[in-house]
Amino acid sequence: MGKNVVFRFSALGSCLLFLAIGIITSGCSSAKLVGDDDYWLSGVGMISDKAEVKTSQLYPYIRQKADQRRFLIFKKKEVFDTVQARLTREDLTRALNNMGYMNAGVEVMPQYKDKKVKVLYVLHPGEPYVLGNVEYDIRDSRIAEILQMDKEENRRLRSGQQFSVEALNNERQRITKILTDDGYYRFHKDFIRFTADTVRGGRKVDLTLLLNGDNHARYMVRGVNFQPDENGKYHLRRHVLEENSWIEEGKYYSGSALQRTYNNFGRLPIVRYTNIKFVELPDTNLLDCNIQISTNKPNSIIFQPEGTNTAGDLGAAASLTWENRNLFRGSETFSIKLRGAYEAIKDLEGYQNSNYQEYSIEAKLQFPRMIAPLLSQEFRRNSTATSELSVAYDMQDRPEFHRRVFSAAWKYRWQDPQHHTRWRLDVVDLNYIYMPWISSTFRRDYLENSTSRNAILRYNYEDLFIMKAGFGFSYSHRRNSWRVNVETSGNLLNALSKPLVLEKNSNDQYTLFNIAYAQYAKADVDYTHIVPLDSRNQLVLHGDFGIAYPYGNSTVLPFEKRYFSGGANSVRGWHVRGLGPGGFKGTDGRIDFINQTGDVKLDLNMELRTPLFWKFAGALFVDAGNIWTLREYEEQPGGQFKWKNILKQMAAAYGLGIRLNFDYFVVRFDMGMKAVNPAYETRREHYPIAYPKLSRDFAFHFAVGMPF
Repeated sequence: MGKNVVFRFSALGSCLLFLAIGIITSGCSSAKLVGDDDYWLSGVGMISDKAEVKTSQLYPYIRQKADQRRFLIFKKKEVFDTVQARLTREDLTRALNNMGYMNAGVEVMPQYKDKKVKVLYVLHPGEPYVLGNVEYDIRDSRIAEILQMDKEENRRLRSGQQFSVEALNNERQRITKILTDDGYYRFHKDFIRFTADTVRGGRKVDLTLLLNGDNHARYMVRGVNFQPDENGKYHLRRHVLEENSWIEEGKYYSGSALQRTYNNFGRLPIVRYTNIKFVELPDTNLLDCNIQISTNKPNSIIFQPEGTNTAGDLGAAASLTWENRNLFRGSETFSIKLRGAYEAIKDLEGYQNSNYQEYSIEAKLQFPRMIAPLLSQEFRRNSTATSELSVAYDMQDRPEFHRRVFSAAWKYRWQDPQHHTRWRLDVVDLNYIYMPWISSTFRRDYLENSTSRNAILRYNYEDLFIMKAGFGFSYSHRRNSWRVNVETSGNLLNALSKPLVLEKNSNDQYTLFNIAYAQYAKADVDYTHIVPLDSRNQLVLHGDFGIAYPYGNSTVLPFEKRYFSGGANSVRGWHVRGLGPGGFKGTDGRIDFINQTGDVKLDLNMELRTPLFWKFAGALFVDAGNIWTLREYEEQPGGQFKWKNILKQMAAAYGLGIRLNFDYFVVRFDMGMKAVNPAYETRREHYPIAYPKLSRDFAFHFAVGMPF
């Protein structure tokens, strides 16, 4: 069962907490004195009379900004500086010129009130200049021949496009890359310059790209030498060194091959740094390439203590991991992880033992390349994939039952930095869940009592075999982030059930080794979009949708594959696993974590983020969502997904958060209040936003990392 960290406060404690936050967010200012001719800078703005000029891109040119942080106890006050305003106007004018607005003007419009001033920068870009004739004057015949083979549609300068300095620089960099990838080891973009002619009274610029006629040498790689480290040792096999180097003997020098070689060695866990040097042979156009690899220590031991809190039950856990980063001298990473956990369970009557214990061992072997049959050497060399084999065994002893989980998996991971994507392929992932013991009290109360909700419970406390395959994709660049995951289980086993004459159990399920296997399909889509409001504040929009369907050999999803709602990364007015499905309202807290799960999940979140002081940041958020079941289960009344009920059963919450950013990780405290509760008996319960009650509607969440 998953661990969630939950803290509960008394009504008085909650009031004091919100009072303290109110003081922090009140934005008190320090009292300072200003001279008779001075004014506090209370605000800075920018507008443009041309819509296509995006003022948000020009804000960095403003030299003096008012403090826009709203949640500080003491704000930093600025005395308005007219010199800085004049320099800002000049910088903005120059930036507009570089964008092609040669006749641009900028007005500084201060608005004074009492001892404060708001400054507005008004941009008058005018009409942009466009490119007329574009000519290339290449005075080196060999270079001219190379560039003639370049397709015209690849050029960044075309007649009719808006003139801009950025476009000129892009073309210089493009040509430089072509030449440095074709042997021109010493070529630099400064060898390329431009001349421009403008027609009097017009807005056309005739442009000539000039590449001077100096004797540019074209270099070939004579030899590639792998040098030992400072201790005179080669820690990687020769084959691994050659496979990761894209610099080849007998071929022209290539800047892209150099960068790719750095990238390849940089992704090997054993490599600390890579030093690549080219040596010119006197009176020739030949280069010798010397590659020196410095490695990390192969072995390490990591100890990680943990604190746990599951619905108020305190506990502790610790893990010990031994890792070898160079098992076969090919930067293969092999690790063994031992973990133990203990939790004191309170308020559990009728059971002999009131504690929870867990012990697990996991072994993992990761190869920094794709390991698969029938793959060509060239494909392996071009692939950036890693291959991973893992085996794990987990023992869980609770007062109600004992649970054993054996798992094994073979997975691939790869990424494409150029397109900001990551991929995952789980070829096979096996999980065998064994229940060696269930207490008589638990069995009597929940599994054998015909009056209790037991269909889902029984399924989740039986031995189970899961054989799944999965695929994952993620994209993250600038303001947008996508994650897509798909997995299926049991299809191969189901196809082989009849040919292999597998037996069926009393529930008409096919079994393998007398254990029913799970069959289902599951898909998740997660999207995040960031809207910058100004240079400091941003609005983050997030949506998460998931659906899983049991079929064939299963009528209920395995517990680990079912969705839950509430908690630090979902609808934050509810504790984890405290919401849904649909309008279902739990009645037995000991076992409702099983019933408050579903087959469909929808989360919608909106969060305003702003810096506070030092490493602290604040957030205001609104969350909505719920989970549902696809089938109607007797033990989850009101939980089935129906289109007509989706709006009525959407839960909503609001709240605020404090984040402490340590660069490597973020510690997060979120305080949520229920706004609309789909599981209700009275109107006050249905609309807590109108009838708030802290003891009923408040949830506090502690987490590491951002929610999305």
